[in-house]
Amino acid sequence: MGSEVKVTVLCLAYNHAKYIRDALEGFVSQETGFPFEVIVHDDASTDGTADIIREYQSRYPDIIKPIFQKENQYSKGICIQKEILFPLIKGDYVALCEGDDYWTDPHKLLKQVQALESNPGADICSHRALRLMRGRFDGWIAPAFSSKVIPVEDVIMGGGGWYCATASFLCRRDAYLKWTPMRDVAVIDYVLAIQCSLRGGMIYLKDCMSVYRVGTEGSWTKRHDKKARIKNNLRMVEMLDALDNYTEGKHRKVIRRRQAMFRSNILMLTRDYAGLYSLSRLGLNLLRFVNALRRTARRWLSFL
Repeated sequence: MGSEVKVTVLCLAYNHAKYIRDALEGFVSQETGFPFEVIVHDDASTDGTADIIREYQSRYPDIIKPIFQKENQYSKGICIQKEILFPLIKGDYVALCEGDDYWTDPHKLLKQVQALESNPGADICSHRALRLMRGRFDGWIAPAFSSKVIPVEDVIMGGGGWYCATASFLCRRDAYLKWTPMRDVAVIDYVLAIQCSLRGGMIYLKDCMSVYRVGTEGSWTKRHDKKARIKNNLRMVEMLDALDNYTEGKHRKVIRRRQAMFRSNILMLTRDYAGLYSLSRLGLNLLRFVNALRRTARRWLSFL
């Protein structure tokens, strides 16, 4: 492609005044050797987030390129990524980091760009991330012990932010902008990871280069109650049906296993233990069933 900007970073911010400075510092500290831009979309914050973004814009005008909304777009049902951010992307690559997460390695973008340029058959790169729960270390988000190419089947089974952190993603521009039927169902990190892994898997780097905060104000974990989580699991089942159609059944076996896990989440949330037992007999072997329960229990603990 050869645009002047090598990487476009997309940052969604809303009432992140407590955290946005960490995110912005992670951006401007990048040592790349190539031009990059950071599009920060502030969705009409009311807590001073916009003032902090303006401060960094004035200090780093060639990097920080903010969008300040006067009315909250998310609450109006606007797809911010597709309708607002997509037309503004200039880079050959797209990196993601929400306003309450942040990067910790000044060479993050350089390492990931080099990884993708060394592996032209892949469209996405991720890395290990540290997880913070209420400001305390809560483990790592790391799908593998060593750097490797993760096959798309493992990405499908992984299930999103607990498998690979959103702030670890770097994608090829064309792969990121491609709008598939799965994204018509859900515009989330899990769908993006699957979509960008379809061609050649996901490159994973063992280096820890970002921090994922769990349970911050305004985050998914805070905004969604049990009813919303049930709805989200149903939506993931629907999304995987769309994936099965899109890939013409190529990954049907693993898709069905993953759908069974999402259904088990619903049954756990509704305390339908008879349904859980029936589901285990119909599709999951004992090990997968136990793993599904463990995943669900871990999610429950994150909401306590």
